Amino acid sequence: MDTLERSQKENTDKKAVSTSGSLAVIDALLSEKVDTIFGYPGGAIMPIYDALFDFSSKLNHILVRHEQGAIHAAQGYARVSGKTGVVFATSGPGATNLVTGLADALIDSTPLVCITGQVFAHLLGTDAFQETDIINITTPITKWNYQVTDAKEIPEILAKAFYIAKSGRPGPVLIDITKNAQMQLFEYIGYRPCIHIRSYRPKPIVRPEFIEKAADLINQAKKPFIIFGQGVLLGNAEKEFLAFIEKSGIPTAWTIMGMSAIPTDHPLAVGMLGMHGNYGPNYLTNECDVLIAVGMRFDDRVTGRLDKYAKQAKVIHLDIDPAEIDKNVQTTVPVWGDCKETLPLLTNLIDKKTHPEWFAEFDKKREKENNTLVYKELNPTEGGLTMAEVINVLNDLTGGDAVIVTDVGQHQMVACRYTKQNIKRSNVTSGGLGTMGFALPAAIGAKFGAPERQIVAIMGDGGAQMNIQELGTIMQYKPNVKILILNNQFLGMVRQWQELFHEKRYSYTDITSPDFVQLAKAYNIDGKHVSEREKLRESLKEMLDHPSSFLFRSGCSS
Repeated sequence: MDTLERSQKENTDKKAVSTSGSLAVIDALLSEKVDTIFGYPGGAIMPIYDALFDFSSKLNHILVRHEQGAIHAAQGYARVSGKTGVVFATSGPGATNLVTGLADALIDSTPLVCITGQVFAHLLGTDAFQETDIINITTPITKWNYQVTDAKEIPEILAKAFYIAKSGRPGPVLIDITKNAQMQLFEYIGYRPCIHIRSYRPKPIVRPEFIEKAADLINQAKKPFIIFGQGVLLGNAEKEFLAFIEKSGIPTAWTIMGMSAIPTDHPLAVGMLGMHGNYGPNYLTNECDVLIAVGMRFDDRVTGRLDKYAKQAKVIHLDIDPAEIDKNVQTTVPVWGDCKETLPLLTNLIDKKTHPEWFAEFDKKREKENNTLVYKELNPTEGGLTMAEVINVLNDLTGGDAVIVTDVGQHQMVACRYTKQNIKRSNVTSGGLGTMGFALPAAIGAKFGAPERQIVAIMGDGGAQMNIQELGTIMQYKPNVKILILNNQFLGMVRQWQELFHEKRYSYTDITSPDFVQLAKAYNIDGKHVSEREKLRESLKEMLDHPSSFLFRSGCSS
């Protein structure tokens, strides 16, 4: 008897009991081993919150200060833990406040199950109080969504929701449950996790002939180059990827989302790709003869102009999502499948090699980069503190073992470029959507997802103020989150583009900010403001050693 048949038999053997739709929701969460929910109650989801009242010892609910904070917290939780993040929100504005986070999670492939309340079914379409058609609103920005109007649907729909969210290429799912379905009693025979959906194939079939073609290209290559993205992390394929690069001996670079899949100081690591990445990997992409892309999507911030990107190279693309292959860059050999499965097959067929002459070209570019720009940024001797300098000292103090959660802007690029990371799932950032206001709630979620790890949220003075109300969540639940605000009194990234591409016409990028340290104290969070170079190291150490959350504001030049 196969797994599906056995599960169906066990389910039919159970005796039905009368239960409410709301209790069925709670049972589904417990069955899926959910331990933390991020949410905000309201009228349309009140029956589910009422049911949750009796399960506070089993389900930890974090009351955020805004629904956008809830979904970003769930993203942070999912990214560091590898689990599915769970969000509760009410109808109307509660549901629409999730939209930015849903779009962010979809493009960054973050598994979420968002449960929203909805008005009574008989009121749908009447413009009832706090009614919004959240299904049509979120269809383009969810992996799947569904509206439940009958309680009997809840067990099956939630089982599908968790399966779809975490299988294949992960993503966000939204389930909208009308209030009558939450209150309705029905004959419940228990929860059965979903293991298969007809017509949904989360992983494509691996084709050995393409593995063989890819191996032949790699074995013949004189200047091969590996670039990898978050697919390595999402596939839990860090060990398999490390075995592949170490046998191949090929220079390896990461996208922003792939960072931490291998240690940043690994001998084969040559740095970060992209507009704000390292000189060597970006320049030499256009000199390699074979380009091996693993779990990445050739984003425009990595490729720049597609008509000039790696035209000399034969391209091997490993990805679980067939839609990504040939979408932006024409592939010579497509390798469909989960990289946890395809990488070992490829590793078995490649020759063990080193590429000393090819590596020497990366070393030359790194030396030039370090001598002309990087050293001055990391080790200035005059003028104000630089963002890179602060990150460099933070590296020394954390040893590369902290989870770094970044907001969006100049500080994000500086942090991702210079942060040292030794442990997987250590880089949490909004990559594809670029959502300002992401870092503070995501750091809160990350602490609940990895309570044993040091969490450092790095943000600029612009992004810090977009979801600053989540300091209240820290005050209430006391997660130990270190908040590092690199304050340059500008919307730094926008201003930088105005400088480079708009003749220094600085249109509305000056920003006046509050005294962040005093603001943190209003939320019972200790803090410190440092602008003096001689005080930087001891003050950062004070932040990291502090027994609870701490806000560190540093005045920095762009």
